[in-house]
Amino acid sequence: MQIYKVGGAVRDRLLGRPVSEVDWVVVGATAEQMHEQGFRPVGADFPVFLHPQTGEEYALARTERKSGRGYGGFTFHASPDVTLEEDLIRRDLTVNAMAEDAQGGLIDPYGGQRDLAARLLRHVSPAFAEDPLRVLRVARFAARYAPLGFRVAPETLALMRQLSDSGELSALTAERSWKEISRALLEPRPDVFIQVLRDCGALKALLPEVDALFGVPQPPAHHPEIDTGAHVLSVLRQCAEHRQPLAVRWACLLHDVGKGLTPMADWPRHIAHERRGLKLIRAINARSKAPKDCQELALLVGEYHTHGHRALELKASTLLELLQHFDVFRRPQRFEAFIGACEMDARGRAGLEQRAYPQADYLRGAMQAARAVAVQPLLEQGLQGPELGEALRGERLKALKAYKAQA
Repeated sequence: MQIYKVGGAVRDRLLGRPVSEVDWVVVGATAEQMHEQGFRPVGADFPVFLHPQTGEEYALARTERKSGRGYGGFTFHASPDVTLEEDLIRRDLTVNAMAEDAQGGLIDPYGGQRDLAARLLRHVSPAFAEDPLRVLRVARFAARYAPLGFRVAPETLALMRQLSDSGELSALTAERSWKEISRALLEPRPDVFIQVLRDCGALKALLPEVDALFGVPQPPAHHPEIDTGAHVLSVLRQCAEHRQPLAVRWACLLHDVGKGLTPMADWPRHIAHERRGLKLIRAINARSKAPKDCQELALLVGEYHTHGHRALELKASTLLELLQHFDVFRRPQRFEAFIGACEMDARGRAGLEQRAYPQADYLRGAMQAARAVAVQPLLEQGLQGPELGEALRGERLKALKAYKAQA
């Protein structure tokens, strides 16, 4: 039995990056031998075991053969005679197909170290094109390592395009796709993830509503970058630079999809794009099976982001309606996420990334003013039911008028 450290732990050590988790491959062993040494089996598809002390994953060296469509369409073969090189060749990228032995020696049969130096994400073998999930994975790695200068090798991008054109992406489950999309949106360059998907034709297959935004012009007075797709990429980059959470990044990705429905005759204006986009956002949310908080925020940001930009001009009554839509009296954190999304939208414009956004503090102040209205004095007056609700609304409106007057 020989045990090797493999994959991301080897790659990131060579890059001088922190290693968050370690995977191991075991050559020359059987499942029975692993059991005898106290390893606990996990996963029904192929023999992976958890170390009895560390809990790290140890997989028996295996080969795989394409047997069906999609991510799960493979037959695996694990036995003591499978070599390390045979196990590594089934991996996606050369930089992920390196191993270390017990002495720390590097085993690199497919040029991973060379590609690390060249800052290239290159596939290991033509079998790459058998797994549609790899399109999303490579785009995610591009988003992670773009700050280090990495790019997808042209020949790998060609295989990704081949996969996109084949229709195999439709075989991916929503759960698997969402896992990759959500992880990619949280990488240092989520805009690169979307751009790589677009470059290989996968964006049109996975998120056609977002793909449709590229080439759609906006008024240059508000959007110096003009192209709506370019704007969305810039907004995502701002999200990463300002460390926004996943729900904000998802909402920012979808906030302008309504502009893709504007008739060309009306370009570059997009009147009522906010409401037009809601049916698209609902469809994307349902299709992607995004978590509830992501779905809710995407719809709210899609409908009200222009309210956020015009916050200083809103009447007190409109301001109160906005706060009520977000249920700030019970869920203030959701309104804070909305403010973050609006600010990223404002900063995601060519040359305006550092522009002040006073609307953010103004909206926070309005929320605080409305939330500060006490219910107890109204209860003490004997008010209840609809009367109490109406009186509470009146007091909050009064508080917002006072807030506006002093702001």
